[in-house]
Amino acid sequence: MKYALVTGGSRGIGRAICIRLAQEGYQVIVNYASNEAEARKTLELMEGRGELMPFDVADARQARTALEQWQQSHGGEYIEVVVNNAGIRRDNVMALMPEDDWHRVLDITLSGFYNVTQPLLPAMQLHKFGRIVNMASVSGLKGLPGQTNYSAAKGGIIAATKALAQEVARRNITVNAVAPGFIKTDMTEGLDEAALKKTIPANRFGTPEEVAALVAFLVSPAAGYITGNVVSINGGLYT
Repeated sequence: MKYALVTGGSRGIGRAICIRLAQEGYQVIVNYASNEAEARKTLELMEGRGELMPFDVADARQARTALEQWQQSHGGEYIEVVVNNAGIRRDNVMALMPEDDWHRVLDITLSGFYNVTQPLLPAMQLHKFGRIVNMASVSGLKGLPGQTNYSAAKGGIIAATKALAQEVARRNITVNAVAPGFIKTDMTEGLDEAALKKTIPANRFGTPEEVAALVAFLVSPAAGYITGNVVSINGGLYT
């Protein structure tokens, strides 16, 4: 049986990735921080092909404890795919940004990547197979005003992706990042979609399902020679 862990899997892009990976034959572990009702809805949409794993990715102890407990209850199995999707936005210009908003965004996105991925690497290396996909953003490539914290976190994820890919490539473990542009989810609600579409060559927002399809390809055997890359999915907004 193949296992995949998706952090922040209760809604939006994370939910779409969970559903797609379940369709691809994975038993999907849906991580969430607090919204159990939405996480259970994701599990229902996956038709039960998975399980829930609640913990805050920013809390190293919580993450390690949850992953160790999973390993103890699953014998010789291991998590061969991890999608580091959990993230939040706390947008503000730097001059007015509260310190907590800076740290919380980096703690979830960047420290969360370490807290979840580091404990899973030994088993991937032992089995000589693994797929790690990190959710970046056009903000981490281009930098967007009002998102200094978010851009820093996503830019850090991109750099970490490139470095880790070189460390583990010999063990048949790939590490890639996906950088979405404007995707129609809860995180883009409240934005002026009509105005923003004019800045996008494709003239529309993307869908979570399109991002999920890209992730499904990157974790597939067909993508075994792709590693250390950042794949943009943004309708031509920034390439």
